[in-house]
Amino acid sequence: MYNLFKPEQPAGLMDFVKAAKSCISEITPEELKVKLDAREDLLLVDVREPAEFEHGHIGGAHHVPRGILEAAADTSYPKHYPPLSGARDRQVVVYCATSGRSAMAAAVLQMMGFKKVLNVAGGIARWEAEGMPLVREAEY
Repeated sequence: MYNLFKPEQPAGLMDFVKAAKSCISEITPEELKVKLDAREDLLLVDVREPAEFEHGHIGGAHHVPRGILEAAADTSYPKHYPPLSGARDRQVVVYCATSGRSAMAAAVLQMMGFKKVLNVAGGIARWEAEGMPLVREAEY
């Protein structure tokens, strides 16, 4: 495993993704669809940027961009996001475009005390490639 604290050379994005994926659990799009269809109690979080979210997202997803995740999840931060910050004991499923950003988000949420965090393997790209439904906002 890559040592992020004493690297022999500077760390790159994929080093961070690899480190995150080594300590999180993933779920396939099909497994997520089963959970959603069964109306399991879970919080679905899209960590992509606003334009990506508007272009298409999984129905019922809460939009919390990766850049504000820690603040949104921290109850001591004045502008936290209650659906996320209050979900430490709930199942939380995160996704992004291809699963890198969401892997890092899942690792951070675990560090923040979230107990049941899953990352969607392959992200929304795999979700869409497997024919799963998307919600699309109006594009003008």
